[in-house]
This record gives sequence, structure tokens and C-alpha cells, in this order.
Amino acid sequence: MATMKPLLIEIGTEELPIQALPELARALFEGVVAGLRRRGLEVADEVDGLTARPLYTPRRLAVLLPAVSTEQPRSEEPVLGPAVTIARDADGNPTPALLGFAKKAGVDVSALVEIPHNQGPRLGFMRRVGGVATAALLPEVIEEAVRAIPIPKPMRWGDGPHAFARPVHWLLVLLGEQVVGCSLFDVRSDRMSRGHRFHHDKPVWVGHAADYVDALAAVKVMVDPEARREAIRAQVEAAAADAGGTARIDAGNLEAVNNLVEWPRAIACRFEAGFLDVPAEALVSTMEANQKFFPVLDADGALTPDFIGVANIESRDERVVAQGYERVIRPRFADAKFFYEADLRQGLEAMNAGLGGVTYQQKLGSLADKVARVCELAESVATGAGVDPAMARRAAELSKADLQSLLVNEFPELQGIAGRYYAGAAGEAAEVAAAIDQAYMPRFAGDAVAPSPLGRVLAVAERVDTVAGGFAAGLKPTGNKDPFALRRNALGLARTLIEGDLALPLAPLVRQALAQLPPDAAADDRIDALVEEVVDFVFDRLRGYFADRGVPAEQFDAVAAARPASLHDFSARLQAIAEFARLPEAEALAAANKRIRNILRKAEDEIPQKVSRARLQEEAEIALAESVEAAVRETDGPLAAGDYVAVLKRLAWLREPVDRFFDQVMVMAEDPAIRENRLALLKRLADRFAAVGAVERLSQA
Repeated sequence: MATMKPLLIEIGTEELPIQALPELARALFEGVVAGLRRRGLEVADEVDGLTARPLYTPRRLAVLLPAVSTEQPRSEEPVLGPAVTIARDADGNPTPALLGFAKKAGVDVSALVEIPHNQGPRLGFMRRVGGVATAALLPEVIEEAVRAIPIPKPMRWGDGPHAFARPVHWLLVLLGEQVVGCSLFDVRSDRMSRGHRFHHDKPVWVGHAADYVDALAAVKVMVDPEARREAIRAQVEAAAADAGGTARIDAGNLEAVNNLVEWPRAIACRFEAGFLDVPAEALVSTMEANQKFFPVLDADGALTPDFIGVANIESRDERVVAQGYERVIRPRFADAKFFYEADLRQGLEAMNAGLGGVTYQQKLGSLADKVARVCELAESVATGAGVDPAMARRAAELSKADLQSLLVNEFPELQGIAGRYYAGAAGEAAEVAAAIDQAYMPRFAGDAVAPSPLGRVLAVAERVDTVAGGFAAGLKPTGNKDPFALRRNALGLARTLIEGDLALPLAPLVRQALAQLPPDAAADDRIDALVEEVVDFVFDRLRGYFADRGVPAEQFDAVAAARPASLHDFSARLQAIAEFARLPEAEALAAANKRIRNILRKAEDEIPQKVSRARLQEEAEIALAESVEAAVRETDGPLAAGDYVAVLKRLAWLREPVDRFFDQVMVMAEDPAIRENRLALLKRLADRFAAVGAVERLSQA
């Protein structure tokens, strides 16, 4: 068994970009592991509680592997020479071919042996391969892994040709206790790491790879990102509890803080209670996005004047650090309070009046023009969704007013949120105020759709206008370019229709949206083509949406082939197809439908619309005809009600008569009348399945 030792690689740098840090570390880790395994070296995932993982802090990228074989495995491989039949002449003497092979290989002819081969035995010898020490292979492995790290904007330093995420200052490579000699960016490897920049800014001796985490902890560096993240969480939660509240720990904010510190220490802070008059979202945005602080909430989830900062240092006087944090946020809070109060004095209607002077898009007019279009769409959507159209129009009328507010100008992420506050202050109905905010939902991947019926109506109207207008104005996404975020808006539209339980046909809404656009954007002769293009675009978003939910591609394709009028209906059909696919009869019926579709496609004559009972001859076709008619009759109601699960479960009963039909009946009979009648029967069966989806797409045959 090969000797195994832990391997440590640490690249020390200037402070790395926090957004890219985890990906840089992951790429280095995966590159090193892949490089070792490509060279036949064994890499253990876990040994004695030590797990293989990427480690990192703002100043270092590290790979710690619990056990790596110290040399390649030794083996033998055949080196084949000429075939036995041509290797020696009639007298048994070596031929020129054999002599040439032996000379080139550097072996004596007498040492060559016969080696079996699939094209006949050949002369040759066994060569020993492998056995190269891991230490000799590591320089190349590290160089390959570093070169493969994706770095969007490499930085150059000094006079050399090197480029990396940040300048490199030290390199530590240990295989067990052995220093592996190599060089990276003109930095030679040794066993010296570095401690915390403020607490221990000097080299740190690492005697053994397995001691790395503990050695750095002793000099105030938590190099394990998972342990550091949990330490931050625990400290922040404890500090918030001491303040009498609960910390709001946003996952993105926690990750950012984790990538900023090496030795986290939570610091309790406080701001003036008067700032709580400002919308909480503005304060939270300042604390989280700008300063990476953690707000503290009370028992009802309301913001308190307390917040938690995380320092990268142990301070002898934490109150001094807290005062610094409090000074940092005070000007931003004061600005937010000033803007909010000025907006309240101005009022929502005054803000709305200014939208006519703001261009939305050159071909699509002003923001006021967009609001007018969304008002009409909102009324239509509300009517179909059973929501008060007048209330939908009012919410749409005010939906963009806050874009003219001072608060949103300073905090763009508060679009809609600010509008909700201003509408409430103006005495608008609570539902209208909430809808102005909810129209932007889902705001990001994983966000929920609008929770209220009125919010969903406005969200749909807004996105239909945006996507249709974008296509009409020639802003269709290409590659990575999507200036109007049409992909995100189309997915938000699809999610709202599906998850919001809105069974609204999509094409008529798109057509209305296009018809409302200025003539230059959507001329009448383009509308039909644009409707189809926009609907296709929205349907394309569904492929990824359902794939993320574990829906197999063949099930999605089965429903997409039916081209349901509404996305809500699409989802219902997909659920039915998924349940059908789990039935024991599914594969056979899918294969049968596939066979039927192929037969019908090849039919040369026109297939009759009805099955003639008088032309049914064989017992099996009579039985199938009766079974199909009974199934059609019994599924008419569920099909009309959209109960596709019931439809497919009933059709699953047809497996036995379908199998018997194909076993005993010749579909393409010589008599044209009999043949056409059998084709009509198969079409009747296939059409009923197709009323739900193209189940033949489920067949693996």
C-alpha cells in the first residue's frame, strides 16, 4: 500500500476581492486535486477527521488535503516490437526489423520475450512505469491549477510578466513535514505562512501540513471559511441577544463579512432612535450593502436602534471601534431622513407628474407613457383574475411615481418600497400601497412572487409591457447582453402566472401590450410575428425554471409540444405528465403513442375524422375502439375542468387493449377502407393523449 501524507499549499497575497474569493479558492482546490489524480496519485477525502477542502481568508488561498500518496503507483507496461512471424528469419536469426527495434529501445535482443497481442504474438519487453515522487510532480500540478483559475481582471505588479488576482507575497507547500521546492510568480516555496496583519504581522512556522489550521489560529487567523462563518454568526447573534433583540443575518451579507476578516470580533453599536422614522429598508440597505453591518430586530421583526459590526481585530477598547462604526453610518442615515421627509412634502402625485419628462426608451416613449400602458394592461389582467379593475388601475397609475423621489435617486434598490410608504402616507388604500411594492417581486432569484392578488396583477401587467416593448424596440437579448433585463422579467412573469395561480392566456396579453405601443415600435404588420416571438421567449424561460425543480427534459418537451394557452395550464399539465410517468403502464403507452405517431405521419391518404363501427373486423380492434370511446367519454369532463391527472390515469387503462391491438391487428391492411378506419381509430386514441401532452416524448425506445 502506498505511503500517504497530508498536503498543504498556501498562496499568500494582498487582500483578495471579496466577491471572487470563494470561487478563486474552489478553483485552486479543484485544479490541484484533478492534477494529482490525472497523474495517478491517490487523494483521500477524509482521514482522522481532517477533510479535503479549500481554505481561504482575505490574504490567502490554501488547499489542505488529508492524505496524498507520496509517489505514483509502480506498474509495468508492454513495449511491443515486430510480430513473431517477421522477427526472425528461417534460420532463427534476428531480422533487421527486430534488430532495429532492440537498438532503438536500448535492450539486448536476447532480453526480448513473446507478448500476446490481439493481432498475433509480438516480441517486446515489459517496461517499468510510475514511481515518480509526488514532490517532483507538485510544481507542475500547482502551476497548472493556478493557470486555470478564472480571474476576470488579473492584476500585474512589479517589473515581471506575472498576473494574478492580487500580488503574491509568499508560497507554502508541505507534503507532510517536507517542504516541496517550487516557484510561483518568482516566489519560492518554504514552510513559512503569515499571521494576522495587525496581531502577528510576521512569518509563522508550520512544522507539518496537518498542523496548519491550528498554527494559524495561534496567530489570530481563522483559515477555515466554514468555521469563520459560524463564528461570525454566533458572535453576532450573541451580541444582538445582549442588546435585547435578534440579528438580521442576510446570507449574502454574512458571506461578504466572512470574506473580509481573518479574526472576527462582533461589536455592539447603536444609532439615534430618531432615524427609525425613515423607512426601515433604507436603513437596512445602508447597514448591509454599504457597511456590512448586521441590523438588530425586536420581537415583532421591527428594526431597533441597535446594530452589530464585525471587526477584523481584537480591540482593547471595543467602544472606540463601535463609535467609529456609528460615525460611518450617521451621514448616510441623515441623508436618508432628509430625502424621505422632502419626498413626503412633495407628495406622490407631484412625483407622478414628472414622469412625462423622463424617457423610458427612445422608441417606447416616456415613463408616463409606460404607466399609461400598464394601467390598461392591469385592468385587463384584473378582470381575468377576479380583482377590482379600478383598484388595479389606481395601483398602476402610482407604480412608477417613486422613481422621481429623492430617496430612490439615492437608494435605487428602494424602487416600489418607497412608493409603498409614500402611497400609505398619502392615504391610498393599503392594498394599492402594497401592490406598488409587490409589483417588483420576485426581485431576485429565490425571491417569492407577489403575495397579494392585486400585487400579482400589477406584476404581470408591468412585465408583459416590459418584455413586449423590449422585443418591439429591438432589444431582444443576445448572448450576455440584456440591457432591459428581459430574461429576468420574462421569468418573473412566468413565475407570477404559475405560482400566483393566474390561469390567464398569455398571447392575448402580449397582443394587447404590443397594440398599445407607439406605431414606430410595433407596426400592425409585425404584431402577429412579435406575439409568437415573445410567447416563445417566455416559454423558453420555463425550461430552466422547471429543470431547477427536477423536471426531466422529456416531460417538459411533452407538455411544450401541446402549446398550452396559459403558463398556469402548462404547469398543471406538467404535473399530470410527471404522475403519469410514474405509472407502470407509462412506458408501454408512450412507446405505443410513438409508434402511432410514426404510422400516422406516413399515412398517404386523408384520415377520416370518425371511426366506422361497421368497418371494425378483428376482435382486438373492436375491443380497442370500445375502450377508446369509453375513455374519451369519461375524460371529457376532467379535460374540460383541467384535471389532467385524472385524464391520464384513466387513459392508462388502455394499455392492455392497445398492446393486444398491435399484437393481433395489421394496421396497414390492403383494403383502403379498412386501413383508413384503423388509422382513424389510432388517431382518435393519439389525439386524446395529445390533449394533455405529447406522451410519446416519454418513450425511451
